[in-house]
Amino acid sequence: MESRLVNIIIGSAGGTAGAGSKTYKLSLPSAWINELGINEDDRQVKLRFDGQKIVISRKCSMDEFKEQALAENHLLYSIEYYDENNLCSMIYADFTDKELQVENYTDALVKSAFGRNETPVWSDFTEFLEDRCVPRQRAGLNEYLDALGLDEYDPFEIVKRTSGRMAEDSQWIKVEELK
Repeated sequence: MESRLVNIIIGSAGGTAGAGSKTYKLSLPSAWINELGINEDDRQVKLRFDGQKIVISRKCSMDEFKEQALAENHLLYSIEYYDENNLCSMIYADFTDKELQVENYTDALVKSAFGRNETPVWSDFTEFLEDRCVPRQRAGLNEYLDALGLDEYDPFEIVKRTSGRMAEDSQWIKVEELK
């Protein structure tokens, strides 16, 4: 792996940014960008931050995300989010790296899994799951969990057992572990 030391370009933020706001940019070697397959027509990248380092990678397709996670033996689930019989959002959830890849099949934001958010993170996913199951504060929760065969409140397990169905809408979820 090649590495280089570079300086971060720091500038004053413009527009509606607050006083004293800064922007931070990097100049990356052309050879690296070319090797990633990034060009003027296809220049979207994914940034990943783990608290210690930032990783830049080319945005991959749903199929590439799936193939990579499976090749690395990650725990991967396919989650299809429907409104009645219409597939609205397809989610690949990598439980090993806690990463998502999402594709929407509807323009109706209220029917897509993450609404306006086109790049959800793991916390968005857990919030989505919790929104599709019984609230934590519900009276009689222990009896409900017992009926589902669960010992504790786990939104993902609840959604797997209930298909994320709610009384107030026609949306539901199909969950499948991929191998």
